[in-house]
Amino acid sequence: MGLSDCPASCPYLADRPAALDFPVGQIRRLAAIDPEDDVDETKRNVLKLLAVAGIVGAGVGGLVGGTLQYVQPPTVGLTSYPKTQLLDVDGSPLSVSKVESEYNVDTADLYLFNYPLRNEPNFLLNLAPANGQAPSPTNPGAWQVPSGVGTNGSIVAYSAICQHLGCPAPAISFYPPGTCSRTFNGQPFYIHCSCHGSTYNPANGASNLTGPAVLPLPQVILTVEDGDLYATGITPSSPPVNGHLNTLQGDYGVGSSSQLAKESPVILCSFPS
Repeated sequence: MGLSDCPASCPYLADRPAALDFPVGQIRRLAAIDPEDDVDETKRNVLKLLAVAGIVGAGVGGLVGGTLQYVQPPTVGLTSYPKTQLLDVDGSPLSVSKVESEYNVDTADLYLFNYPLRNEPNFLLNLAPANGQAPSPTNPGAWQVPSGVGTNGSIVAYSAICQHLGCPAPAISFYPPGTCSRTFNGQPFYIHCSCHGSTYNPANGASNLTGPAVLPLPQVILTVEDGDLYATGITPSSPPVNGHLNTLQGDYGVGSSSQLAKESPVILCSFPS
C-alpha cells in the first residue's frame, strides 16, 4: 500500500484537501481558492515596517525637538544700556570724591562691578597719583585719559574679562606702578592677564600692549550726576565683551545699581617676548 492509498485513519498523516486526491503521475493545475485572498507576505511585512518606522520617527522627532529646546535655551539680555548707579563696597552711593580719596593708581586690590549684565565684571580705576600731584615720569599716574571722569579725568572702567580667551578677574588684574620690573614705552602700570600674557594700557582706552590678545578691553561709559557715579553704556569703539555676541546679550541685566566687590589680584610678571 502506497502513501496515496493510506486511509484517513493513518496516524502519521494529516487530512488533506480532496483536490489532492488524484492518481500518482497525473498532473493537474490548481487555482487559488480566491485570488483576492492570495496575500503577498513580503508586501505585508514592508507595510508593517513603514507603519512602525512612522511611529518611531514621530516619537524620535518629538524627543529631538524637545531636547533642542534645552540644548539651545532662549537668548537673554537687554535691548539697550541701562543707567546703573555704582555703589561702594559698603553699599553706599559711590561718589567721585570717595573714589578720589580712597582709590588711586597705587591701589593694589581690585574693585569690580558688573555692567551691563550680571556676568560682565569691570575694573573701576582711578589712575591719578596717590599724592594728588600731576603725573610725571617720577610720579606715575595719568590725568585726562580717554573717557575719564572726575576732577582730572582719571577715573575709568574697563571690562575685567581678557579679550584673548576670556580669563576673568582676578586672573586678569590691574598692576600698579612697580608691581613688575617690566614697563612698556615708559608705561609702568597696566592691566595684565596671567593666563596667556596679554597686557593693556588703561591710560589709553585699554589698548593692547602685548598679545596674544589683539582687541582692547571694552570701556564702560561713566557719567557723574550730583557727584555720584553711574554706568550708562559702552564706548562706541569698544568690541563686544569676550564670550558674548554683543555686550548686551548673554545674561540678565544688573538693574538700577551695581555694587563694588573687592578682590585680591593674581600677579604673574610673565610677558610674551
